[in-house]
Amino acid sequence: MSEPVILDAFRTPFGRPGGALREHRPDALLAGLLGELTRRYGTHMPAVEDVIVGCVSQAGEQGANIARLALMLAGWPHGVPGVTLNRMCGSSQQAVHFAAQAIAAGDARYVVAGGVESMTRVPMFTDLTLGRHAFTGFNDLNPALLERQPLIHQVESAERIAEHWQISREELDEWARISHERAWAARTLQGREIVSLQGRSREGDAVQQQVDEGMRGQVDMARMAALAPVFRAPGEGRITAGNASQIADGASLVLVADRAAAAAEGHRPRARFVARVAVGSDPVMQLTGVIPATRLALQRSGLSIHDFDWIEVNEAFASVVLAWLREFPVKEERLNPWGGAIAHGHPLGATGAGLMAKMLAGLEHSGGELGLQVMCIGHGMATATIIQRI
Repeated sequence: MSEPVILDAFRTPFGRPGGALREHRPDALLAGLLGELTRRYGTHMPAVEDVIVGCVSQAGEQGANIARLALMLAGWPHGVPGVTLNRMCGSSQQAVHFAAQAIAAGDARYVVAGGVESMTRVPMFTDLTLGRHAFTGFNDLNPALLERQPLIHQVESAERIAEHWQISREELDEWARISHERAWAARTLQGREIVSLQGRSREGDAVQQQVDEGMRGQVDMARMAALAPVFRAPGEGRITAGNASQIADGASLVLVADRAAAAAEGHRPRARFVARVAVGSDPVMQLTGVIPATRLALQRSGLSIHDFDWIEVNEAFASVVLAWLREFPVKEERLNPWGGAIAHGHPLGATGAGLMAKMLAGLEHSGGELGLQVMCIGHGMATATIIQRI
């Protein structure tokens, strides 16, 4: 089998909803990264044979196979195909897996995997009967499904996770503070990972957006503590807007290659894949799949959780990360060292490849070797990837 490796990985800054990237169409965000790839490699641009893109809300400006549309918008050769997939929050991590699998199988030598989501321009649930989805219900799903399988909102699942692992509101808010603090401290270290974009300030002035827009240099813990729970009554709920991921706009890209072919053409690989995992889990708790996904990745790799220099657990909610930490008590400084989605945002389909780019940049900056990325997914799933820096 051919050995798939990562040659490059980068992303846009993640913008707040209605923020600096509000005027960027999602196909343009993705096309911009494809153009950046062309600029980086110039006359030595690898002959990409497929482009696989994760996108969750595939409607409106994100419909009609945005992967193929972005390729045409970027001016790439018409012979390069594109496909768009939806594994919800794990979509672009799954795109990276599919790219690596295609190369391992010998179906391609170079594949681009990426993701995109403009949650400003294409709101969450737009793909479900044109956005008429009740925020707290599932009235557009098949009634027969709901009779067979109860489904609840992810916020309620996050509440149940906090209860099950006995995670207090204070612990959740403290992790949110840590996420912002780490992201803010790392903002000057992410030059190769983040491709700056011209955006617009709230006042309409042109700005060069070079860092993630949602992170805060200082967190007012009193204001954080005063935030009301999203669903439950004050005093009864623990999940708030402060300790959950931020809605965001952004795109991400990973260039995956056959190691032998890349070496023959003078390209230096940056990392290799050690394990790729996707699992299903309880649809009601639904966000706990990160735990069996991690266990399966460790089993397949033969590694211990203490072998990793860098671990990314997507911060969909602070309770997910802290429940994972209860099960895998690693040194906290190795877990989301540059902050997470609570600080930098979670542009659904783009986050997976974005975290991969961040993890690879972090390993290179710190001199680390092994990285683990794991993401919870709606309806009870999770993805996990182990990479080894070369």
